Amino acid sequence: MSDAPLVQGGSIETVELTRGAFRAQFVNLGAALRILEVPDRSGDAANVMLGFQDLEAYRGAPRFYGAVAGRYANRIGGARFTLDGTEYRLGANDGANSLHSGPLGFDQQFWSVEARDEHSVTYALESPDGFNGFPGTLRAQVRYTLEADGLSIELSATTDKPTVVNLTSHGYFNLAGEASGATILEHLLQIPAGRFTPADETQIPTGEMRAVEGTPFDFRTPRAIGRDIEAEDEQLRIGSGYDHNFVLDGTSGALRRIATLFDPASGRVMDVHSTEPGVQLYTGNFLAGGAPGNSGRVYAAHDGLCLEPQRFPDSPNQPEFPSARLDPGETCRHEIALRFRVAEDVAAAFGSV
Repeated sequence: MSDAPLVQGGSIETVELTRGAFRAQFVNLGAALRILEVPDRSGDAANVMLGFQDLEAYRGAPRFYGAVAGRYANRIGGARFTLDGTEYRLGANDGANSLHSGPLGFDQQFWSVEARDEHSVTYALESPDGFNGFPGTLRAQVRYTLEADGLSIELSATTDKPTVVNLTSHGYFNLAGEASGATILEHLLQIPAGRFTPADETQIPTGEMRAVEGTPFDFRTPRAIGRDIEAEDEQLRIGSGYDHNFVLDGTSGALRRIATLFDPASGRVMDVHSTEPGVQLYTGNFLAGGAPGNSGRVYAAHDGLCLEPQRFPDSPNQPEFPSARLDPGETCRHEIALRFRVAEDVAAAFGSV
């Protein structure tokens, strides 16, 4: 197998934003969030994002570190779907399935800087009709804004023919700090979701929306990520840990809190807000190995976790799932907000959620 970079040509460039104690750095390849420095309970800032130390490593086998995943994030079963009676065959890159839209998805494309000011940067990308099998020329944007308490991410897209769209930010978080050497297994997580979508052996949803009660997937009350990750559970075996979509309670469309993550050691708390109906929890089950991370350390399994707000995986093939269809004249919009604070203990971290 060739070890040549997957992404040829183009210059990898960064943009940095600072505001108070926060600092963010972005990469134009994948419009990726590479660094996000956040203060702990002592006021000391540390980078809480996983990424590559060498910018050129972003050209290699995709790990999706901080990238915009699209045009359809997550999996589509059989790498195909039917829309208005026409079957579209996609690039398969996860066995027989499409993962994050197949080879050279949005994470492996160069985005252009469309606008920039003191606290924000906007990237844009045009994906041609038929790329990786998807219909319609899709024009996508992501606007990052560094705010007084964190980062807002505004994703949008338009099309010139009916298509399917699911855009999200694929950040890997470790609130103890990317350089700390700690895993995320001691982080506590709360997700207001009474159901999740179990998957088959290829990690495609079965169509069921299963109650979390009495299962390792019940994060309605805060629990440590590592508490049940090795439990005797068929779904955890299939994902080699958590790699599942949660059906969020309440009505989607409005920006609302969808998860809270807390690192007891540093005191950092992250409240994730989104407008989408689901969120994928991935606990970095296959992170081990690869090129050195931001701090020069090669990552191990569970060194970071993803909380990816989204439409459900395989929605184009699952009529009971929320629709991911986008028609000409419409704009697909997805807002994400990462709000940070500090807490002395579990009660303070989750007392208001």
